[in-house]
Amino acid sequence: MAAERVGRKGHSPREPGAALQRRQARVTARYDRGELQRRLEVERWMEERLRDLYGEQADTILDLSIDDLLELQSDEERGNKLQVMFTPCSQNTDEFIRELVTKLQGLHKVQVQRVGLEEPKRH
Repeated sequence: MAAERVGRKGHSPREPGAALQRRQARVTARYDRGELQRRLEVERWMEERLRDLYGEQADTILDLSIDDLLELQSDEERGNKLQVMFTPCSQNTDEFIRELVTKLQGLHKVQVQRVGLEEPKRH
């Protein structure tokens, strides 16, 4: 019957937990996008400040990775590493370092997830 194929009004032909699972996936996607947006803003801020400190040579002089800093256990360790990295800089970097360490709080290291992709099998 046509009513059986279409389903009755108010009844879903899907599994009972499918809607909940789909909703949770959307929430996770929004969270990940927000986290990535925040990280992008920190990276843009960092590049701008590095150009203020080093001029156009900022890209060639310093290789500063947010992930490397996030691997460190504490803000103190991050600050110490940045102090060492910026030792050759002729300008005062203390304010930049304090702001960067503050902006890194709450960020997480990016981990690439391979959803639905499997490693090729080797024979």
